[in-house]
Amino acid sequence: MRRFIVFLFVVLMTGIFYSPRLCAQSAQETTAEKLKQAADLYFSYQPEKALDAYIKISKETNDREAFLNAAFIAMEQNNPKLAVDISSAAYRLYPQDNEIAQTAAEAYLADGQYASAEILLSQITEPKGRAELLHINLARAQMGLGEKKLAKYNLRQATRGKVHTALSNYLLGLLYEEEKDFKAAAKHFKAASEYDHQFIEAKMHYANALEKTRNYNESYRQYKMISSSEKHNPVVQEALNRLRPKLTRTEKELTASKTKKDHTLVKVLTVPPGHKYPQEVKIGLGMRADGKPSTRTSVQFMPSHAFSATDDKGKEILRGKAKELWTVSLEKGHTYLVSPKGQKTAFQKSVTIRPVSHTPGEGHTIIVKQLMSGAGMTWSSLDDKEYRGKLQVVHNTRLNTLVPINIVTMDEYLQGVISSEMPTKFPMDALRAQAVLARTYALKHLGKHKAYGYDLCDTQNCQVYGGVSAESERANAAVESTTGETLSYGGKPIEGVFSANCGGITQSSKEAGWSDTPYLHPVSDYKDFDFDNIQPYHFKGLLQYYHDAYSRYDKNVSMAAFRWVRVVEEKELRDVIKRQKKDIGPIKAIIPLRRGKSGYVSRLLVKGTKGSVTLNKENVIRNNLSLGMLRSSYFIVQPSYENRQLKYFVFYGGGWGHGVGFDQTGAAGRAEAGQDYKTILHHYFPEAKFEEEVEK
Repeated sequence: MRRFIVFLFVVLMTGIFYSPRLCAQSAQETTAEKLKQAADLYFSYQPEKALDAYIKISKETNDREAFLNAAFIAMEQNNPKLAVDISSAAYRLYPQDNEIAQTAAEAYLADGQYASAEILLSQITEPKGRAELLHINLARAQMGLGEKKLAKYNLRQATRGKVHTALSNYLLGLLYEEEKDFKAAAKHFKAASEYDHQFIEAKMHYANALEKTRNYNESYRQYKMISSSEKHNPVVQEALNRLRPKLTRTEKELTASKTKKDHTLVKVLTVPPGHKYPQEVKIGLGMRADGKPSTRTSVQFMPSHAFSATDDKGKEILRGKAKELWTVSLEKGHTYLVSPKGQKTAFQKSVTIRPVSHTPGEGHTIIVKQLMSGAGMTWSSLDDKEYRGKLQVVHNTRLNTLVPINIVTMDEYLQGVISSEMPTKFPMDALRAQAVLARTYALKHLGKHKAYGYDLCDTQNCQVYGGVSAESERANAAVESTTGETLSYGGKPIEGVFSANCGGITQSSKEAGWSDTPYLHPVSDYKDFDFDNIQPYHFKGLLQYYHDAYSRYDKNVSMAAFRWVRVVEEKELRDVIKRQKKDIGPIKAIIPLRRGKSGYVSRLLVKGTKGSVTLNKENVIRNNLSLGMLRSSYFIVQPSYENRQLKYFVFYGGGWGHGVGFDQTGAAGRAEAGQDYKTILHHYFPEAKFEEEVEK
């Protein structure tokens, strides 16, 4: 009863500072027009002016959308007290409106008013399917009040949902961790990280909990995965060093790298009548996340057929037998081709391995041992890979390293790309659309890494390429059925960029911080939302709840790519900023400065007690706000306090990738709905033109 009286007092007191009044509406200007003008201010990167405009509208008209927008922007601008005033005033006018009640409760949470937040949340009855976040916010309020038992109850209720599985399990894990029940903590941190493998903060807590329960092998394996994207994190490196002497299995066993001994029987690529034979391309293998060569002093390979080896001038230096393990070695600045028996043949600059099959219709392959897969990702590993075509190994004297390069035709390259970039169980027209786009991207970027001796790399810096090891019949069929097809603009291949999931709407290349490209403008994948009349506060609902969209497609793909949540502790963020930018002291606020109509944040301020950092461009924002990286820059962020101290930030996000151009998951949703690949590509690139390369 005492808490309810306190809550009423808070609501009444806020009215003293924020007292809306109903004024006569202008005959010339409707409320809708005023709201649009305020939204235009926000989307033209003037959030302070937009906030003033929405506050004015709410006072003049009592319009609920004006209240919601004003509260949303106040929260973004790190002014939770003002958000409390605005949303409390709205709540008095609309006491039955759940959206306003939730907005007010989150403002109370951000301002550290846990009792008021708990009372308000307890009065909300959310419809089925939307109660998950209500339970989570109740738990956050109860955690702030020290009511840990009630918080655990609400988080357990939330774990039964499907939207915020990662968040509810993570917060539940924190409570058990605090109680030193590391077995229960590990269970929930594992659930959070399995739902979203990019949730590295959950993986960190999971690895720590495993170590506490003396499961050293699995703890080491988790830290090892984290280290692939957090190479310079001292906490991770210290943990690996601490755990290594306690392991009961070898590192190779724990990392589960794939070895390959038998070659795949592959068919020779056939070219449909009337089409040109695809050109050859050079693909750098086992590259770093930035597409540049890794450091290596040896390359081991095993060809499926007898081969000839030639030097950089095309002169044959030896012949070798099939299915034998050979090595290219770099020793004290000199390069050698080493036979299975250890005989060395010296060469200069490069050596090219050319297997030959004499069986009609049968292709040859080369297995290359222990190449990096998924560089920079938590699932990276060293695996044996198999490739068509030729293998060239270049000695880069400047970097003093060996660079393995696969020389294949364009369509052979695409066959190794499609299955690496898109689930092969996606509908066929989604695979065809990806094939056309991958071919277009490759043609546009040929020679991107020519300084290192190859055209394209095998990582996400270009397109992920897994060779024969990644091929599938369906993906190969998609490549063959679109032979020679590309997209062009102005007579040249388009910048055929794509992301795994746009989260419901793509963003323009300009908003992403790239050059302004005419055919890379926002297009919507939502089925139930009108983006022509978007208001800023809509992003809260769009990102905290599921909406019907083609990119919400959930077959053979994680839903964490469509909607995700990350919890980043203040200390972790402080260390990330210090390590990658500068020391700005304890973090006080994260403030989006620019958000486009697509919802993606393109400029953001991180404020600390000793200074601030401004982050520009989507990739810079994604790489500096969490461990590893955020899935996208399409997010809203809320602070969370304990004992009046900023504890962590909660990111509610959508999509995976930069969000520009083609949406792979959206393409699957559209294909499932019956759209063919040309219709799909036209949706994402409405100004592009189809081209088909044929013999003249």
